[in-house]
Amino acid sequence: MSESELPTAPRLFPDDAAIRRIGEGLLARTLPRADWTHEAHLAATTWLVRDRRDIDVERDIAAIISSYNVAVGGVNDDAGGYHDTITRAYLAGVRAHVAMRDAAEPLVDCVNALLASPAGSRDWPLRCYSRALLFSVPARRGFVPPDLAPLPVPC
Repeated sequence: MSESELPTAPRLFPDDAAIRRIGEGLLARTLPRADWTHEAHLAATTWLVRDRRDIDVERDIAAIISSYNVAVGGVNDDAGGYHDTITRAYLAGVRAHVAMRDAAEPLVDCVNALLASPAGSRDWPLRCYSRALLFSVPARRGFVPPDLAPLPVPC
């Protein structure tokens, strides 16, 4: 395995405020593009699921991320931008993670525990999907069911 293929440790968040800044910046489309990392995706999704019950995440996540991508100069096409299957796979993982946590724990503890878990890794969806299916245009454009293993179900 080359050095570039070695897994990297997740960048953890210092406090709840840092996570809320990511989530609020995503919703307002003001988050700097450089801050929209893998960890930020999972932190924002966890915040939305856990703390923003006024938002129907399953219904709205595609529009939230797609409009953010456009606002920061990105595109949503067959090769880049919003990827529906990856987003929905991680959303299932986030929901399962949140369901197992104490609802009173600090948001930062919930997010950092997710990031440190297998479900927080960058390659986690490949436990449920073949690479060919996950990175196909149909999977980017809409949700496709996994072909290797079922997605987690919240408890």
